Amino acid sequence: MTLFHRLLVVLMAWLATAGIARNAIAAEFYTEDLRIPMAEAGPQGLEAFLVRPAGTKRYPLALLNHGSPRSFDDRATMSAHKYYGIALEYARRGFAALIVMRRGYGTSPGGRVDSVGGCANAAYLPAAAVAVADLRAAIDAMGRRADVTTSGMIAAGHSAGGLATVALTAQAPPGLIAAISFAGGRGSRDDDDVCNEDGLVQAFATFGKTSRVPMLWVYAANDSFFGPDLARRLYDGFRGNGGHTKFIAAPPYGDDGHYLYSVVGRPQWTPYLDAFLRERGLGHDILSVPDPLPPPGQLNEAARAEFSRYLASTMPHKAFAVSANGGYGWRSGRTTADDARRDSLSACMKWSPTCTLYAVDDQLAGAAQRTSTDQSARAR
Repeated sequence: MTLFHRLLVVLMAWLATAGIARNAIAAEFYTEDLRIPMAEAGPQGLEAFLVRPAGTKRYPLALLNHGSPRSFDDRATMSAHKYYGIALEYARRGFAALIVMRRGYGTSPGGRVDSVGGCANAAYLPAAAVAVADLRAAIDAMGRRADVTTSGMIAAGHSAGGLATVALTAQAPPGLIAAISFAGGRGSRDDDDVCNEDGLVQAFATFGKTSRVPMLWVYAANDSFFGPDLARRLYDGFRGNGGHTKFIAAPPYGDDGHYLYSVVGRPQWTPYLDAFLRERGLGHDILSVPDPLPPPGQLNEAARAEFSRYLASTMPHKAFAVSANGGYGWRSGRTTADDARRDSLSACMKWSPTCTLYAVDDQLAGAAQRTSTDQSARAR
């Protein structure tokens, strides 16, 4: 088996885990980079990325919430695009999935606005209130769109985003009918070391007093941030005050179960999601991702293998450029599609004087894309 065919097998296996099954319905998906207006975030607003089926109706919102890294410096490196693979799973289930970067994360201004303060007396309720304000701004913005409806919306979050999701249910906006928290919590500064653990339990108990939205909580047995004993305490505090949630103690996942909710972990967590959605009457036929693009005909085996890697990349924005003699270049994880086009052409033109765009994100670039021989691209 050639290298290209080995990688193609891997790619097709990846597509199978994404739900390419005989009963899946083929679909195209629409994506859009957004800035969410919010006075507290200034003129920039909040960074966001929308993924939905490429239809013409209004799709119910799935509001997705990210975690908070242990190191403050890592917040600036975060991006809504990094959650594309997870957002796509909600879009495949008929939702308009919005990843919004809360204040202080990615390119959303805000600094340490959601700080919990000193570790010994970490204050989780004020930090949660900041997160909820950001989420409500996103909901307001989505409610004004013609392709999204907040009636029948859901919310889902991971880690600190799980805590934010639970907090949102305690002040539930109209239209929120279900919510999911994967490894929800805050304040982990090292493995099995959580700042003011009792305060975190009390925060979840406080949320339970007013939260009446049906929820699903999932914690893996080997979660290094919020282990099984703490997870159960959070659940008991929340349920003890009236909160409604189903608790799943998932089996160990990889080296650290905190990262169960990931692209790689989809075969493990999507069945929990699907069962919960069916229980709430929200189950739909799962849309399949489009068939992978064919490789350019002029590529040799090694280059075709590289094109398979391009297809497997789940980091928008990306582009693949080729030359007539089989040269190529590709880049992913760019802020805009134009950046991806420019950088892939630049990479290709290091080897060939004339290159054309073959693919942008997961679509063929099309005949409208003009050949680039811009020599200035080499210097970028």
